[in-house]
Amino acid sequence: MALGSVPLKYKVTIDRDRCMECGRCIENCSYGTFRWEGDQITAVSRNCTACHRCIAMCPRDAISLEERPVDYRSHPVWTAEAREAIFNQARTGKIILAGMGNAQPLPSIFDRLLLDACQVTNPSIDPLREPMELRTYLGKKPRKLEFSRTEAGDVELETKLAPNLMLETPIMIGHMSYGAISLNAQLALARAVHKTETFMGTGEGGMHPDLYPYQDRLIVQVASGRFGVGIDYLERGAAVEIKIGQGAKPGIGGHLPGEKVCADVSCTRMIPLGSDAISPAPHHDIYSIEDLAQLVRSLKEATEWKKPVFVKIAAVHNAAAIAAGIARSGADAVVVDGFRGGTGAAPKVFRDHVGIPIEAAVSAVDAKLRDQGVRNEISVIASGGIRNAADVTKAIALGADAIYIGTAALVAMGCRVCGNCYRGLCPWGIATQRPDLVARLDPEKEAVHVANLIEAWTMEVSELMGAAGINAIESLRGNRDRLRGYMLDEGMLEVLDVMQAGA
Repeated sequence: MALGSVPLKYKVTIDRDRCMECGRCIENCSYGTFRWEGDQITAVSRNCTACHRCIAMCPRDAISLEERPVDYRSHPVWTAEAREAIFNQARTGKIILAGMGNAQPLPSIFDRLLLDACQVTNPSIDPLREPMELRTYLGKKPRKLEFSRTEAGDVELETKLAPNLMLETPIMIGHMSYGAISLNAQLALARAVHKTETFMGTGEGGMHPDLYPYQDRLIVQVASGRFGVGIDYLERGAAVEIKIGQGAKPGIGGHLPGEKVCADVSCTRMIPLGSDAISPAPHHDIYSIEDLAQLVRSLKEATEWKKPVFVKIAAVHNAAAIAAGIARSGADAVVVDGFRGGTGAAPKVFRDHVGIPIEAAVSAVDAKLRDQGVRNEISVIASGGIRNAADVTKAIALGADAIYIGTAALVAMGCRVCGNCYRGLCPWGIATQRPDLVARLDPEKEAVHVANLIEAWTMEVSELMGAAGINAIESLRGNRDRLRGYMLDEGMLEVLDVMQAGA
């Protein structure tokens, strides 16, 4: 092994008794793991990313994959990961990029929160036989309602209501831009939210014309790079979201490698073909809450005050104070993105070491807004590492009105979470712009899979609510009495405002 080289992470084995040398593995692997040597196929294990495309496509189940134990001498400080990072950076002199969310072996707070269930004196509700209300409204709510009576004796509402989004489920799909993911992937997600009557984000890459038929279910995004932003883009969205930060990389802007900027992406984002799309770290017109309020108002004016405006921030230590300022900026909702939120490309050091968990952040934001008497004036959307219906339920009980999912939706479409999104070679046709790879993803088929996931989770949330004696999502929001902590220290229990299990 050469000085500074990294040991094999995965070992690919071909069963010679089963392999019929059809070449399908060579056709399907976009990372060059397989090649012909004479009339026999061999595996180059060093190229393997564990995307499992070869295993899924092999007609004879002749391919197997194992994660190799690292053969470095063990050390409590100089872990294999730390040494591999040093080898790579010593060789390249570059920042290490990574995809997906935080990959550190840190405990999940969601896994240490337990949901309550009712029995005997506080009977549960049966969702199969009793009505359950999961419809969710996102946007500013009035402090009070004023009515008047007409001469004919009819009662009319005098209070002017702000525009709200109406969701039939509290589950939405987060912002994944065209460029970071393929157009076919975006089409599948758009069709899924159309079917389930919820919403998805376009990401900061503009809106491709093929998405126009679904625009009533799309939330457009305005980020620091302003890619693809124009009056037509703003008017097409059901809502507008200002992206200040992202959970996977707080403090820096988005990064789309030039390898993924094809002709269509270039046109949609309004950037040169093949150029890196690097958003500035801050919005250069936002340095205070007053500046943010000006942009919020400008976007409302541009859309004739017909669309709600959201503001997205990364979950950081002062997220609660920032959210309180956002509530006073005129925004209709604040999106809080935790450190396990996914990304197509981020510096690994940011992805793994910056930010805080969504559980702590959303609880702190909800508490701060309640303390300041403005909780009813702004909706809270939680995102970043939502893996199942239990996480959805717990996030809402901690104070969210709704949640965004991202990686879970991609997994429903075939993603194996290999973390190589930034390379643009996704063999499943998701995080790539190569036409031959994009064509592998069938938007109609994968839309069904994503819609099935949302519908299944919605049913499970309904069941969990019923078990807790709750029949409306509004009664679940911020209802920490239905949560108990298990193996959480006193400090975290205090932040979450949750009692210890057994108490």
